[in-house]
Amino acid sequence: MGDNQREEVGGGNSDWMSRLPEELLDVPLWNLAIPGSHDSMSFCLDVSSPVLRSESYLLRLTDRLFPCWTRPCIYRWSTSEQSVLRDQCELGIRFLDLRIARKPAEGSRLFFAHGIYTLMTVKEALEELALWLDAHPKEIIIISCSHFESLTDEDHIQLVEFIISLFSKKLCFSKDVPTLRFCWSEGQQVIVSYDNRQMEWQHPELWPMIPYWYADSPDPKKVIAYLEEQKHHGRPDGFYVSGLNLTEDAFYILLHPFQNLRKMTTRALSLLLHWTAEQRPGPEGGGVNIVCCDFVGLSRFCWIVIGLNFKLLKAAVSSNHQDEPL
Repeated sequence: MGDNQREEVGGGNSDWMSRLPEELLDVPLWNLAIPGSHDSMSFCLDVSSPVLRSESYLLRLTDRLFPCWTRPCIYRWSTSEQSVLRDQCELGIRFLDLRIARKPAEGSRLFFAHGIYTLMTVKEALEELALWLDAHPKEIIIISCSHFESLTDEDHIQLVEFIISLFSKKLCFSKDVPTLRFCWSEGQQVIVSYDNRQMEWQHPELWPMIPYWYADSPDPKKVIAYLEEQKHHGRPDGFYVSGLNLTEDAFYILLHPFQNLRKMTTRALSLLLHWTAEQRPGPEGGGVNIVCCDFVGLSRFCWIVIGLNFKLLKAAVSSNHQDEPL
């Protein structure tokens, strides 16, 4: 496939799946390269909200004593995206990392969280996403619901009922092998990974937790080394994520008092994206699937990940030539 077609698909990212070549329409989605955002809802963190209950006792104590210091600091280092879900999807993002939480003093309403809680509710975010899907009927979104900070059993029941009611026939069943052609024929657009075994077993619309390869380091070289090491062990069956996201610790923050996650990410992007461009999707041991990054709108990240799918075409053409009789 020529460079012109690759540019056409990669440049118009709001509908990139619908414009992939015919040869890729029957490839399982876990063998395609799919761009994703990390902590997708962190663009709307509420600096007035308390620190999560799951954080360390020392941090929660400090937050009670000096909230005017802790919360802005957490906000700077926990904000990993800058756009609403609709805009992320327009960029080409097809995997959303949603970390769900019950916010203190907010009743039964559920929010998202990353260090602190968000301003936008789960209901508001998913309804916005449903509207975007209506306008893009051939695009498939993978939603990873996880963490579930302070959720009760009843919260889980109501959340799953809301998801099933909202997306309805758009939901892909976990027993199926989703390809673009299959999903289009069934009118399916949403794959929901739900990190709660009990709910997953009760609802065939829910998929198991998607493995996330995560280096937990502020050093991009260590992130790449970790991902390379994981590749040598072989990729998981089904969906999985390669995380390009960097992670700071308290020591790093103390040494960089005037920095934030965006600055740290920006400095590392060139190295991380160079590694990404060298990858290839597919079922082989080193094949990438979902690739997640922070601040997905700051670079050509989506274009690069989407472009990896054309390596599958080159492999198919090469294989066909080898099979031809001399």
